[in-house]
Amino acid sequence: MHSDEQVMRNLPGPLGMAESEAFAADCQEFLLAHGWGTWALEHRQAGAFVGLAGLAEVPQGLHFAPGVQIRWRLARAFWGAGLATEAARAALRVGFEQLGLARIVAFTALRNTRSQALMQRLGMRLVEEFEHPRLAADHPLRRHVLYVADRADP
Repeated sequence: MHSDEQVMRNLPGPLGMAESEAFAADCQEFLLAHGWGTWALEHRQAGAFVGLAGLAEVPQGLHFAPGVQIRWRLARAFWGAGLATEAARAALRVGFEQLGLARIVAFTALRNTRSQALMQRLGMRLVEEFEHPRLAADHPLRRHVLYVADRADP
């Protein structure tokens, strides 16, 4: 999944096997240490790896840190089937109902209209556009959008 250029087109770039394995290990370590985090997703009927979804800490250096973000990423074969929406709704429920979070954010590159549409389906509201500080000024992904969901939202 992480080596697929289409899956990674709104992220800084595809990952090699070592980078992908390190990402998975980091997710697993965080989940074990905190009891919440990013989950590997498996298709119920097929038993196939679908992608990932869940909660993560907002990276330091972003002006809305500290906080908790929702995230998802699916293998291309599973796009358009509603799986990201299902997983993201579950992550929001965990964040609000089990962890008692007051706010969960999501952010993506401005050009990532598919993820923005999912954020809107989740009832998240657009707060702002911003320049991602970890990307060069001329990077095509530098312009981002920030969406927010509050526990008190309907």
